[in-house]
Amino acid sequence: MWLVRCLHSLTYPPLSLPPILSKLISLFVSISPSFSSFLPVPSAFSLHHSITQPFPKPENAVTIAVSSRVLFRTETEQKVYEQKGVEEYLRYQVEHENEPFAPGPAFSFVKALEAVNARLRELYPESEELFDIVLVTYNHAHVGVRLINTINHHNLFIERFCMTGGSSPIGYLKAWQTNLYLSADAEKVREALSEGIAAATMFMSNKLTEVSQTQLRVAFDGDAVLFSDESERIFKAQGLDGFFQHERDNEDILLDRGPLKDFLASLGKLQKKFYAKGHRLDCPIRTYLVTARSAASSGIRALKTLRAWGLETDEALFLAGAPKGPMLEKIRPHIYFDDQMFHVEGAAEMGTVAAHVPYGIAQKHPHKKKKD
Repeated sequence: MWLVRCLHSLTYPPLSLPPILSKLISLFVSISPSFSSFLPVPSAFSLHHSITQPFPKPENAVTIAVSSRVLFRTETEQKVYEQKGVEEYLRYQVEHENEPFAPGPAFSFVKALEAVNARLRELYPESEELFDIVLVTYNHAHVGVRLINTINHHNLFIERFCMTGGSSPIGYLKAWQTNLYLSADAEKVREALSEGIAAATMFMSNKLTEVSQTQLRVAFDGDAVLFSDESERIFKAQGLDGFFQHERDNEDILLDRGPLKDFLASLGKLQKKFYAKGHRLDCPIRTYLVTARSAASSGIRALKTLRAWGLETDEALFLAGAPKGPMLEKIRPHIYFDDQMFHVEGAAEMGTVAAHVPYGIAQKHPHKKKKD
């Protein structure tokens, strides 16, 4: 009882607590039914790890599953695993469990998701329509201590873990109703895509551009990302002239959906919640279509398809085959999705965090980079 009273004195009136203490309070609430009734928490009570706001149900949330290898930098640990085996790897992780991992390529994206959640909670305190972040790792549970320490060190709000001990996480992703899966494992990303889960492989760039701390920016390629690879197949088979003719002939026929279409729809759904409160111009979510298509000759079909789906991007850039890297450097997205490694590498060279969507005909006929 004395501990309950001490915790009560710390949480009333409202104040901001360290994550580890917030976790302790949450633990008491979960294991003691009488604790929550004993502790009269005011409606204005707010913590970074809030115990008064329930975690959103998967069917209400936009669930983002992130591998520990892309959320944090784990190159050293991966080398230990590859060179010395799993037992030495586990021993190494336990010995270094108080040393937090450095941020990885998905880190700024996750921080931006949390910034959007903060704004949503201000406008809709009771709503469960939020980003829900799930940390997915093949690690054994022993490594969980270091991951939790790292999450607290970086002040992240990630309570849902999926530690599979070497097993495939795909079944768990389906159970979470995952809207997007980000991983460093290209094979698992392809497996997720085959199961209808939006997914992409992330890479660490040697050069990272500074990104917004208050607005989530997500950029998408068109064909084989938002749309199917139908037009890409025509281009591969018939060349550029055949592609242009095909797009003119089929201008009013909608493109089929691509693997990330539903993720764009999820972003649009959250955007509309801000629009409803008069925040269209300062919405903390901004989306971009960045495509190699030409505007006049093939862009209209893409725009008509998005409109028919009830979707939109805030900006659309039709580059007519020009390099995407310089444009992405100006946009400074937290993440850019493309089906061609050529464009992913070009974006990374300019400092953009780019993710590869291994889907469609381009995986069989990759674009080869010209040698200098």
